[in-house]
Amino acid sequence: MSSDSKVINLAQGSEPHTRTVSGFPGLPVFEPGWVWLVGAGPGDPGLLTLHAVNALQQADVIVHDALVSENILGMAAPETEIIYSGKRGGKPSAKQRDISAKLVELARAGKRVLRLKGGDPFVFGRGGEEALALVEAGIHFRIVPGITAGIGGLAYAGIPATHRDTNHAVTFITGHMAGGDVPENLDWTAIAKGSPAIVLHMALSHLDAITKIMIEAGRSPSEPMALVRNATLPDQLVLETTLGRAAVDVARTGFSGPAIIAIGEIVRMRDSLDWLGAMSGKTLRTDPLGTRGALNAG
Repeated sequence: MSSDSKVINLAQGSEPHTRTVSGFPGLPVFEPGWVWLVGAGPGDPGLLTLHAVNALQQADVIVHDALVSENILGMAAPETEIIYSGKRGGKPSAKQRDISAKLVELARAGKRVLRLKGGDPFVFGRGGEEALALVEAGIHFRIVPGITAGIGGLAYAGIPATHRDTNHAVTFITGHMAGGDVPENLDWTAIAKGSPAIVLHMALSHLDAITKIMIEAGRSPSEPMALVRNATLPDQLVLETTLGRAAVDVARTGFSGPAIIAIGEIVRMRDSLDWLGAMSGKTLRTDPLGTRGALNAG
């Protein structure tokens, strides 16, 4: 958060305010008593939508998850109340029902409530559950989509979610159920046989189990795999491995989350499309699938 921002409770009877993004007329006014469920994108503040920035500048209170950075929160007005409601595996976390109840409570108090989530609120973000709670409580709400890490995060690693030479479909999977266990209600055999590219969200804690399940379901142990930690942020780190070696390599290197995981031939495209690496002098191949040689990015 910026040095001049502070976390406080708004005083009762504060004058209503309307702050909008200057230079962009026509953006919606954040009305008192409304809740906006907003996607903050994969991390880089530059990937926020105008609607998200507009919400940050108008909100009375922000209820944010663990993946929203201080740089993004720092875009809020200094008097905005900031409430942390993050969930991290293996650590004390707010219960989902308590978060939804808090949103309702704040909205009924006449606050402009910004529920800020990493990525997109409707992509493994439980935004749908919170929106349903608002519907049941009779609270007005708006949904502001964000760039999901499964697309934007991989793009910063030079890995396209789809490419005509590798895959015409992609499957997005959450790595754990609501209780924290490996998803059991998935047809892993169908996914292994029918998904040329797979993107895993929140799967690092169950990586060993998931990779074994996928190999047993018919996926090749030698299939390319990449894990992207802190995607789009300055300390982004990419671990390239294979489906069969991923768990060993993660343990050997001490690789930790949060991370987005890609499986399939799309990972090979990184040899050609690692644009961040090219800025540091990396040589990019003209054909990452191995047919046309190499080209120096410089």
